[in-house]
Amino acid sequence: MRSFLPNLLDRRLFVAGAIGGLAVGGKAMARAEPVTIFSGGPILTMDDARPAVEAIAVRGDRILAAGSLDEVRAAAGRGARAADLEGRTLLPGFFDPHGHVSMVGLQARYANLLPAPDGEGADVSALQGITRDWMSRHEALVRDTGLVIGFGYDDSQLKERRHPTRDELDAVSDVVPILFLHQSGHMGAANTPALAAAGVGADTPDPSGGVFRRRDGSREPNGVMEETALFAVMGALFTRLDAEANRQMIVEGARFYARFGYTTAQDGRSSTDTCRMIAQLAEAGALPIDILSFPDILTSADIMATPLHRRGYEGRFRIGGVKLTLDGSPQAKTAWLSQPYFIPPEGQPASWRGYPAVTEQQALDAVDLAFRNDWQIEVHANGDAAVDLLIAAVREASRRHGVKDRRPVLIHGQTTRLDQLDDLKTLGIVPSFFPMHTFYWGDWHRESVLGPRRAELISPCASAVRRGMRFTTHHDAPVANPDAMRVLSATVTRRTRSGDILGPDERVPVATALKAMTLWAAWQHYEDDRKGSLEVGKLADLVLLDSDPTRIDPDRLAGIKVSQVYKEGRPVDLG
Repeated sequence: MRSFLPNLLDRRLFVAGAIGGLAVGGKAMARAEPVTIFSGGPILTMDDARPAVEAIAVRGDRILAAGSLDEVRAAAGRGARAADLEGRTLLPGFFDPHGHVSMVGLQARYANLLPAPDGEGADVSALQGITRDWMSRHEALVRDTGLVIGFGYDDSQLKERRHPTRDELDAVSDVVPILFLHQSGHMGAANTPALAAAGVGADTPDPSGGVFRRRDGSREPNGVMEETALFAVMGALFTRLDAEANRQMIVEGARFYARFGYTTAQDGRSSTDTCRMIAQLAEAGALPIDILSFPDILTSADIMATPLHRRGYEGRFRIGGVKLTLDGSPQAKTAWLSQPYFIPPEGQPASWRGYPAVTEQQALDAVDLAFRNDWQIEVHANGDAAVDLLIAAVREASRRHGVKDRRPVLIHGQTTRLDQLDDLKTLGIVPSFFPMHTFYWGDWHRESVLGPRRAELISPCASAVRRGMRFTTHHDAPVANPDAMRVLSATVTRRTRSGDILGPDERVPVATALKAMTLWAAWQHYEDDRKGSLEVGKLADLVLLDSDPTRIDPDRLAGIKVSQVYKEGRPVDLG
């Protein structure tokens, strides 16, 4: 087990020196392991003291030296190996501040219903065709599990501008259960066999915090499900996937993250079983990158009493804290707003503001439990009414348990108001924004969800910077691909699918956006002593890009490709 702080040997080996401004590890390492010197391209460190260097040296899993090529060579000693960057750009590996790596494997394994540019889910007919084709290519998997899953359809991008129905899924198969998951992860559609397998019918009531949509003039479900209604059906159907299938999906999800340059992934809202499965994979050495889990505080707080909750990783896994979900998704119009949606969803009145996922008392009790135990808590709150509840809960818990550096995290905060940013700063709440919305759903937010005025402030990154706040940015995979360059592009340009710029005053420079994906993300999770920047003694978690994001046209950022990823000094198989 690696401890959170370097052990005595580490401290002796990595005492930092200074040679003409060079950061270098102590000479006691000289007889240990071979050294590799990376040079021949831009090296962006995320270290304010030295933002760019000519070379770095890596010994084992740590950075030995960083500085000019001559200085690094001198520090590395004779026999060091040379790694030529060939003009490509080296950065710290990206750190995921919020995502669902265990679900990314589901996305990678099953039918891809995403719209362009990530898929071909343009209309309902296309969704049907994609699913039929996937079923024909995976007959054995369908036969063994008795289940078909399609991931990523988006009603805002479908030609019909609506969700597919059970009848349209029945047209694909009225025998095998089929479940379509919306790109937001907060809505879905099921065919008749899937609803029957989950025990859902005309007599099934809507669960608290969710809705089974009904056929016109009837109580019969039309197949479309919101929030907890969807989660109940998923829970019933996913029991068909055995433990081995789930383990394979976790590994596939981690590999998918690595292809986009991530060396640390998050599994937000994990279950107890998922945490134990990831721990088993970690013990077996099966994880290509680190996984940081935040189990659901309402259902899986029992796991917090185990050794898996710690500051250090065991075989590339640790539990960092807990997750609480307060509302839904703005693009699905289930996020909880203080003011009505610009255009209400089908069947809802003009006063529609979405709804909370939990009661006020549940939220207050959950945050109090986390503060009482000094657990870090990450809270999903998309709508500003949900953000208000988070602020109230943290303020009350701080009053009861005192002020400490607990770093509660606001996840998404899409519609955070500027007055709420002031409260977040006062209370020490870290905002982790989702600026990819400006690309994927920016036009939808402006035209239908929030209207032109409120849409401009989606994920207010620059306003946070102006207040002297550190923020992080995420992709919420599998809601979107864990595409670090798309995250970077959206944060810097805020360009929508149509080419417009949504909220130009909320754009931030490339250097700031990169910190939100590396050093600040590591700091959010108390890991900035060993990750997030290329400094002596930190882990050699590296990503190599084919272009320098600080030197190209910002509108080309999304096209940058990951050439290689190194986890603890070793190349990761991106195949």
